[in-house]
Amino acid sequence: MMDSPRHISFSEELSLGRRSILLGMAAAAALSGEAWGAPSSALVSDTFSTPRHTTHYLECGPTDGPLIVFLHGFPSISLIWRAQMEALAADGWHCVAPDLRGFGSSSAPAAKDAYNMQEIVTDMVEFHDHLGGKPAIWIGHDWGSIVTGSLAAHEPKRSRGVVLASWAYFPEANSLPQLVSLVDRTIYPADQYPDGQWDYARYYITNFDGAVADLEADCAAYLASAYQPGNPAAVGTVSPMATVTRNGGRYGAAHRAPPTQPNPALWPPADFEELVQAFKAHGFRGPCAWYTNDDANIAYARKAPDGGRLSQPVLFVNGDFDQICSITGNRQGDPMRAACPDLTVTSLPAGHWLPLERKAELVQVVRAWLRSKNL
Repeated sequence: MMDSPRHISFSEELSLGRRSILLGMAAAAALSGEAWGAPSSALVSDTFSTPRHTTHYLECGPTDGPLIVFLHGFPSISLIWRAQMEALAADGWHCVAPDLRGFGSSSAPAAKDAYNMQEIVTDMVEFHDHLGGKPAIWIGHDWGSIVTGSLAAHEPKRSRGVVLASWAYFPEANSLPQLVSLVDRTIYPADQYPDGQWDYARYYITNFDGAVADLEADCAAYLASAYQPGNPAAVGTVSPMATVTRNGGRYGAAHRAPPTQPNPALWPPADFEELVQAFKAHGFRGPCAWYTNDDANIAYARKAPDGGRLSQPVLFVNGDFDQICSITGNRQGDPMRAACPDLTVTSLPAGHWLPLERKAELVQVVRAWLRSKNL
């Protein structure tokens, strides 16, 4: 019989418990002035290549320490994990964060079908072998959570614990049909919002070139507008992402993001500039292509042993103010609850960008969970 998922409160979690190329700003700046408590290690930049792919990555902490791999989402790069990497490196963990396929300084193939989940998991398998191949803790955010869950399902011996931030695990693949089947129709009536909050993903599929062009029209403005903290007043209301198709694009007739200043409480200025330059250099075609491989991803998910159930301990961290991905008050977390017998669920008062909005709190939640699971 499946054990019931174990839910622990944030307060309970809190009570439980280096070749050096310095990128961006120091740890104190990365934490936006918050006091930390232990000295941080510098982030080191490196690349790893095979005949099929090149992965750029950051690392810090003792290389002989236990391994944590951090996977970013869209639209991001490995640097989003700076605060968590430096804090956990100070605890003795070997912290590594790759730029995923199409992002940052990693390979960015032109073909859309190069961004299916099997190819991306294979990238991570090769990369993990390069790191020594010992079972690791894998931590993901957004699409990085999807990769983390898929790797844990298909390559269970590579993972001894899984942390998913802001995006639940879907054993039948993170496909648009699966997501739409779980839309909260009290917020998104089917006749008005057939794809619910996932309409933006439909737009990537049906208007790919236009969607990419809108984001590339002003990379800095788009990224600044995308990276904003969650608003508690928006909970239970219709997300702007539900009307992208009817508006003819994310920004309607303007086809470009409005001038927007970046929020320094989320991205330290030097790190935000590095983020912008990464997307100016390689564009959004590869990152947007991640949304266009539903059929291949469904077929791949069906090959996972044991129906994609995850045997590892799993921590899911929900953003209370996340209009798109919150599992509170809806059925979006049901597939994860059914597929993860050792599941811990907690939440933070934030929107979608948990690694940035709640830098220190996310570290504390992860630390507490690692201790509670003796990992």
